[in-house]
Amino acid sequence: AIASKRTESKTSGDAEVQRTMMQLLSEMDGFEDRGEVRIIAATNRFDMLDRAILRPGRFDRLIEVPKPDAEGRELIFQIHTREMNVAEDVDFGALANEINDASGADIKAICTEAGMFAIRDDRTEVRMEDFEEAWAKIQAEDEDDEVSKTFA
Repeated sequence: AIASKRTESKTSGDAEVQRTMMQLLSEMDGFEDRGEVRIIAATNRFDMLDRAILRPGRFDRLIEVPKPDAEGRELIFQIHTREMNVAEDVDFGALANEINDASGADIKAICTEAGMFAIRDDRTEVRMEDFEEAWAKIQAEDEDDEVSKTFA
């Protein structure tokens, strides 16, 4: 949110974000060589970054972290459901294989939504069908977002 492309927006919130970014750039330009000091930042919207932040001496080393493979997705499911009461019919391996293009954030959203389905049905266990319905709902929301971007 700090290093997004600068715009002509006149809202006070946008102006504050832009002032913060300008101060960050100014501070980064003033760094002296202090040895092994590294500043690390992350984004899931590289396309929204202001190009000034990527100039040499600033954030000029880019490392792309790919989406997890099937084994990684299965582990992420296990992490986000460890506090949930999951039914015995839930197969995280099958879920991981079904959602090929999901990110870690997508999997967390699936787990949260699946839990909400169980709560709405007044159940104490989250079932396989809850996870499948959650994935379908998230995909539908993503498609709606893409359509609204097209007409924006």
